[in-house]
Amino acid sequence: MRAMVFEGAGRPLVPRDLPAPRPAPGQVVLRVHACGVCRTDLHIVDGELPEAKVPLVPGHQIVATVESLGADVEGVAVGDRVGVPWLGWTCGQCPYCRSGRENLCDNARFTGYHRDGGYAEWAVADARYCFPIPSGYPDLQAAPLLCAGLIGFRALRLAGDGRQLGFYGFGSAAHILTQVARAEGREVFAFMRPGDEAGQQFARTLGAVWAGSTADAAPTALDAALIFAPAGELVPLALRAVRKGGVVVCAGIHMSDIPAFPYRILWEERVLRSVANLTRRDGQDFLAVAPRVPVRTEVEVYPLERANEALAALRGGRIRGSAVLAVGPP
Repeated sequence: MRAMVFEGAGRPLVPRDLPAPRPAPGQVVLRVHACGVCRTDLHIVDGELPEAKVPLVPGHQIVATVESLGADVEGVAVGDRVGVPWLGWTCGQCPYCRSGRENLCDNARFTGYHRDGGYAEWAVADARYCFPIPSGYPDLQAAPLLCAGLIGFRALRLAGDGRQLGFYGFGSAAHILTQVARAEGREVFAFMRPGDEAGQQFARTLGAVWAGSTADAAPTALDAALIFAPAGELVPLALRAVRKGGVVVCAGIHMSDIPAFPYRILWEERVLRSVANLTRRDGQDFLAVAPRVPVRTEVEVYPLERANEALAALRGGRIRGSAVLAVGPP
């Protein structure tokens, strides 16, 4: 099968012809149609997440058809169209799993990081972590829902019910979450790289009531701020932007170091928290909400063999919405 393979930090992915995978018990074999390109993939390739399996097929926003089943598979049938997210396996036995917090599982394995992912024609996945894709979404448009959407949705819920929200970094997750927030009657204030006039206009077309630079002061005090950009220096800016009792959510898996900041910008019961992974409940809830909004993903499509170009465009901030690899036939 065709695949793009990670062979070491700081090196481009390499096209390889690999054997088609076989399922272990509890797993399904998938024919991959599309796979989203996520900033987490970039963190892996750039060596910022150093514990990746090597060699590795990256990719954890997989849209695929189930082609065959391993032993003891339940709830998934051959021919189903499914999505596979970042969280690929949990033990079910640790204190976190037993308390409904499988996103914090001590033994979790992640798709496209510990387990081969979707930058390939075929993949295997734990059947428990395969989600039915809503019928109204073509493959390419569905892929970003599986990480940008799911983990963004978890971040939005952890931000609370505040009406005025700041989104710092306006990439794949923010462009989806803006639509969800607007459908809930909230106001979105979009902060992005200085000079990104096109990005600001893109945010406004999706319903942001204000769009500007991260160097700009918020035009009003915010109830919550969600930080999608992996830049630690945004944390003090966001804390200064939220009102008393406000929440700042760091929504990425990796962030540069947060600089020291004065206690007074955290005081008055402001909350600073992170988001880790997702749960199956997050997946079920978000994939039910997305068609009702309805969320419409904006995608820039690359063939599988141009995965390095997609990663470079993402690194350079040149993607509007989401980058997606077109892998197999629809």
